[in-house]
Amino acid sequence: MNFDYQMNPQKIESESFRQIRELTTLDHFSKDQQQVVMRIVHSLGLPHLAEQVRFSENACEAGREALANDCPILCDVEMVKQGITKRMITKAPLCFLNDPSVAEIAKSNGETRTMAALELWRDQLKDSVVIIGNAPTALFRLLEMIDQGADKPALIIGMPVGFVGAAESKQALWDHHQQLGIECITLLGREGGSAVSSATCNALLRCNRGEYY
Repeated sequence: MNFDYQMNPQKIESESFRQIRELTTLDHFSKDQQQVVMRIVHSLGLPHLAEQVRFSENACEAGREALANDCPILCDVEMVKQGITKRMITKAPLCFLNDPSVAEIAKSNGETRTMAALELWRDQLKDSVVIIGNAPTALFRLLEMIDQGADKPALIIGMPVGFVGAAESKQALWDHHQQLGIECITLLGREGGSAVSSATCNALLRCNRGEYY
């Protein structure tokens, strides 16, 4: 067999983003926001998602500054952690889901492991970038923790996927971010996931390196 397809990675990426710009309306987004939105669309292959992305007032600026200062990057699941482009960071992202104590905490409290893992985030939360791409329960718990006085991250990227609580948790983030005094980027609706969440962080890291499409 001999298939005719593009093999050059730079040309593939360049053409992908050319098509995304053609298929979406991005004029109302800032320069940095456009990069995030295009990475979200690219990661899932769904142009209509551009209409569901929400940014708090200073989300991109706060996230870029925190990342430039080598802030902790806190991830709800290992798939999100693995999706962060390692060449762009100097410290490994953190995920405590598989910590030996988490299963016991979850069992004792009758909650998900992703909720329990947030107890191990407390000392790392201040000025961090939090990425929740899988577990709505983790996003709900984080909002509760902040409301109860936990340190605030510099940015929350909240994009859990699914049918039970996913859309609701993201709507809660968007509805209450101003009241809680937090910056956030979210993708309203059921869509989301590890790939799109890590892609959002990667977009901000690329902006810090001057890599724009």
